[in-house]
Amino acid sequence: MRPERFTPSVSRLTSVSRCGFRPHVPAARRRRSARRRAAGTRALPCLTALALLLAAGSAAAAQEHADEGAKQPVAEERSVVTEHTLQLDGQTVAYRAEAANILLRNEQGEPVASLYYTAYTRSDTDDVSHRPLSFIYNGGPGSASLWLHMGAFGPRRVVVDDPNATAPPPFRLVDNAGSILDATDMVFIDPVGTGFSKPVGKGKGADFWGVDEDAASLTEFIYQYVTRHGRWNSPKFLIGESYGTTRSAVLVNRLQQRVGMQFNGVVLISAVLDFETLLFAEGHDVSYVTYLPTYAATAAYHGLIPQPDDLDAFLQQVREFALGPYQLALARGAALPAEERAAILERLAAYTGLSREYLDRADLRVDASHFRAELQRATGRTTARLDSRYEGFAPDLLADTAEYDPQSTAISGAYIAAINHYLRDVLGYDTQERYVSGGGVHDWNWQRQGRRGWIGATNVAPDLKEAMIDNPHLKVQFENGYYDLATPFFAVEYTVDHMALPGELRANVEHRYYRAGHMMYVLEDELLALRRNVVEFIRSATH
Repeated sequence: MRPERFTPSVSRLTSVSRCGFRPHVPAARRRRSARRRAAGTRALPCLTALALLLAAGSAAAAQEHADEGAKQPVAEERSVVTEHTLQLDGQTVAYRAEAANILLRNEQGEPVASLYYTAYTRSDTDDVSHRPLSFIYNGGPGSASLWLHMGAFGPRRVVVDDPNATAPPPFRLVDNAGSILDATDMVFIDPVGTGFSKPVGKGKGADFWGVDEDAASLTEFIYQYVTRHGRWNSPKFLIGESYGTTRSAVLVNRLQQRVGMQFNGVVLISAVLDFETLLFAEGHDVSYVTYLPTYAATAAYHGLIPQPDDLDAFLQQVREFALGPYQLALARGAALPAEERAAILERLAAYTGLSREYLDRADLRVDASHFRAELQRATGRTTARLDSRYEGFAPDLLADTAEYDPQSTAISGAYIAAINHYLRDVLGYDTQERYVSGGGVHDWNWQRQGRRGWIGATNVAPDLKEAMIDNPHLKVQFENGYYDLATPFFAVEYTVDHMALPGELRANVEHRYYRAGHMMYVLEDELLALRRNVVEFIRSATH
């Protein structure tokens, strides 16, 4: 059974950033934000993650795709294979690294994309039919896989100065004690428009840049990789981060239904399945509810509220307030009685570290960008989005929303240098092409193929549910960072609780938590915890 080929996208919607979805702010919402500003303040545009570091690269990438109607040169498939060893948990793991590309073709057999990947296979295993195989990618959409590759699971990782800004080069690459190579072979995928992957021939970006278009291209890639490498009988896993979790929900369902390739498990790191939980859309209050526990964790971390003796118990208390009195108060809107409003304001101030006056002006509703700008304004600092433990200088103390992400600027230079050095100089993938870490994808199509009715927030939770119903042995594990203001942990819990899974299948879903942010692996202790959790998950889901 072959996967179907690609179809052009039909609807181009909002904008995105590199590691977590960057919600589009409707005009009505912007006007509302303007009304909230204190007298004399002015608004400056928010910068998406990595904008400061990748502005030049993004412009170059956009120029490359300016004339998508033109036929692009077709690269030859090539593969560079090298042999290595790694010490993991006291054992020597011998492995083979393959840096390579595969050509994707249309219905006429014409090449339309060159997709780059880096694969690691244990070389001391004779029977691969019992050896797990994991396909790994980051998100964006529009992000290459360098973050999980060089930070979490690859055999080598780059050292960063968490939670501070990492010093300029030379950067340090070390053997990765957090790698999962002892438990699974790994294929790190750079989707089209990222890394060295690009449209070729008659291929256009629009053929690949959309929820379903992206899943179709990766379905074709995984089909080809599994077939060429004789891995049809291997236990299989998908591991994605951020939008990569959105991708995984669609992809596992597509692979199982349209190719007949069953999977053992899916690991969802810093997940987003239902985008309404993140959007802060006008007239929809769910995002204010789902973000509140992360606001509380962040305020406590920075000393704006008392540090709880038991963080887990404290966050459970905030969850209960968010789903109970707070959600009910928001639902009543302008009809909320003054006495009840005052009580809610008191609790919100105690949990968020924001003043009652500010919360009152915000009508009990503070979105993440306003929170990040306001929380540490008094000390001239901006709170990070991807990992709210990070902070940076506030460029404009009068700005009402955060203007950049201090975590992105703190670590991105190290990761980008590391992946370029590693692929080119260590693995020997000799090319003059630019490795596009982010910014090369634009005009993402959020409208689902075959769906009718009004366009709403993207929700791929039904795809994951369908995949679990079709394959009741499919296991799912969520990895959640307490300090993630891009895809907050409570939004994940809220989404899973609203999937309407049969009771037996709910037992196939697990949550794990980390005292870090979106990329919890930048904190070394949590990197090792992530390794333990993922290795245990893979082994438990493998017969």
